[in-house]
Parts: sequence; C-alpha cells; structure tokens
Amino acid sequence: MQRSECDRGVQWRNRVTDTCDQRTSSSAQVKPRTAVQQRKSSSSASPPGSARKLHPRPSDKLNPKTINPFGEQSRAPSAFAAVYSKGGIPCRLVHGSVKHRLQWECPPEKLPFDPLLITLAEGLRETKHPYTFVSKEGFRELLLVTGAPEKAVPLLPRLVPVLKAALVHWDDEVFERGLNALVQLSVVVGPSLNDHLKHLLTSLSKRLRDKRFREPVTAALQKLEQRGGRGSLPIIKSKIPTYCSIFC
Repeated sequence: MQRSECDRGVQWRNRVTDTCDQRTSSSAQVKPRTAVQQRKSSSSASPPGSARKLHPRPSDKLNPKTINPFGEQSRAPSAFAAVYSKGGIPCRLVHGSVKHRLQWECPPEKLPFDPLLITLAEGLRETKHPYTFVSKEGFRELLLVTGAPEKAVPLLPRLVPVLKAALVHWDDEVFERGLNALVQLSVVVGPSLNDHLKHLLTSLSKRLRDKRFREPVTAALQKLEQRGGRGSLPIIKSKIPTYCSIFC
C-alpha cells in the first residue's frame, strides 16, 4: 500500500514538471512584436490631448497661445487694406441684390487725385473682397469726373509704375484689372501717356503670347493708339513689332 502511494506521488510530480516544461516552451515560441505593432500600441496608448493637437478646436483660434505667428491670420495687411480699414478711402461698398456700388462721402469731383488715384491704382493688385471691387470701381469713377485730365496728367510719373506692377502680377484677374485701368487712363490723358508707354508694353507683349489674353490685349493696344494719336504707333511697334495699326 505504501509503495503504490509513493508511485502515485512520483507520477504526480512528473505531470507537474511536464506541464511547466510545456508552458516554458510555448512562451519561448511567442514572436516579438514588430515595430509597426509597437507604434500602433504606443499611439493607441497616447493621451487624448495629442489628438486635439492634430485637430485644433475652434476655441483655439481665440487663445493667443495657440496662434501660429507664421499663419495666414497673422500676416500684416497690405498697404491698400491698411488705408481702407483706417477710412483713408472716402467711399464705402454698398451691397446690392444684383450688383455692388460705391457710395462716396462727398462728390468725387471735389476729391483731390493726389494721392487718392494712386492709392486706388495700388489696390488693383489686391486679391480679396472688398478691396478688389473698391479699387477698380473707385479708379474708374474718379477718372470720370469733370476736370480729370488736368488732375491725372501730373500724376503719370508716379501712376505708371503702379499700373505696371499690376500688369506684371502673377494673378490673371489682377492683370485684367490693370489692363482695364490702363485703357481708362488713356481715354482721359490721351497723348500725354505716350512718354510712358514703353514702360508698360513689355508686359503686354508677354501676355499676347497667351491665347486667353490675345484678344483683350490687342483691343487695349488699339485703344492706346487711338487715344495716343499717330505718335503712339512707333512706340507700340518698337516693343510689339507684330502689332497692326488701326489706321492701316
């Protein structure tokens, strides 16, 4: 009887030993986690605050500590936008159901062209509303007032470089506004613009190579020749040899 009990005790110890050996071998066969799995587990274990950094809350825009000093909202306004925001442009935009219009604080014919006309010409390079509309419409309306030629001609040496900056601008809409403003100016000042044409024709020549602008640029050149008289044709041909005169 004692011997059988001893045998059973030995068998029990052997089974326990075999079980421990199996557990040890199975744990040794577990593969180590890959780097991808480690990154997934670490990202899943990251605090919820990190997710808010990737997707900022709307209230973060109101917190000075979360404002990016290099972000778009921190950029300094342009010269025209700064003048407009301070009331330097004596008109305001009136929104209509069909189209917008300008309401002047006083009749435009009573306003000095210097520096208002130049400031409006600088605004032609704007790309945001309402500056785009105010600048182009204000420039056009100011040139329509009585006595505009006498007021505009003395400003041509300062006005032409500003218009040139719009004509060489990368934005197509800015170029179109500059082109329209140039035509409007030529109607008012006439042959007085001839002495300054050479500074403007290079950019027009480049735009002529673009099929999208070939027709409007050609029409503008014809207006410049028409308003500038025969003295404008040699100037235009010197920069754009392919131009055909409207008087031929």
